[in-house]
Amino acid sequence: MEIQLREGERLDELHRNGYQIIQDPKRFCFGMDAVLLAGFARVKPKERVIDLGTGTGILPILLEARTKGASFTGLEIQPESADMARRSVRLNDLEKRVQIVTGDLRKAEEIFGAGSCEVVTCNPPYMTDLHGLKNPSEAKAIARHEILCTLEDVITQASRLLTPGGRFYMVHRPFRLAEIITGLCGKGLEPKRMKMVHPYVDREPTMVLLEALRGGKPHMIVERPLIIFDERGKYKDEIREIYGY
Repeated sequence: MEIQLREGERLDELHRNGYQIIQDPKRFCFGMDAVLLAGFARVKPKERVIDLGTGTGILPILLEARTKGASFTGLEIQPESADMARRSVRLNDLEKRVQIVTGDLRKAEEIFGAGSCEVVTCNPPYMTDLHGLKNPSEAKAIARHEILCTLEDVITQASRLLTPGGRFYMVHRPFRLAEIITGLCGKGLEPKRMKMVHPYVDREPTMVLLEALRGGKPHMIVERPLIIFDERGKYKDEIREIYGY
């Protein structure tokens, strides 16, 4: 399907099922963290997925390509990003399986209803309002800093949206890991899997991937770390496989 691009927008290849995504570099383009989260999340046949703060829809589109879930819904508060996500859904002819909703993440339970899905995903803002310098672009600042939602908001809404035994998948920064695990446990989301992501084998991790189970019993598996680059600075095979190269 042919979609009209607006000024400043571009089409990027996703290397999955021939899918493409509309993005605007002046706003916010998805990064490796979203791709790695899509590779880490597990979605079973017939399961319903809600992605909180979906941006331009990268996670619902990638998860639709990678899994056999029944439906994939992205919630996004910024109308311009939600519009790009909807047009990407149409571009890839995914209207029957992927839906984009414009709304506030903090009202997700009100929008979708309690216990409305088996899987929740989120690539949230990593920085609190006090961390670092904010980007002068409002769209980029909202994506990177907790301006319109906090980590607690994300965890609270995920716990309310999930059915008993449902799973929450999130990517974040390791420096907030203690806060994340405390927050998850406090909302009845038991951490079950964790994977650290390192740029090189001898560098500290820059990302952490987490799976939490609603109502699960205490027992977490720390998986083998994911290394992005080899000694030559090239993507390692596991990263290339996740991207679909």
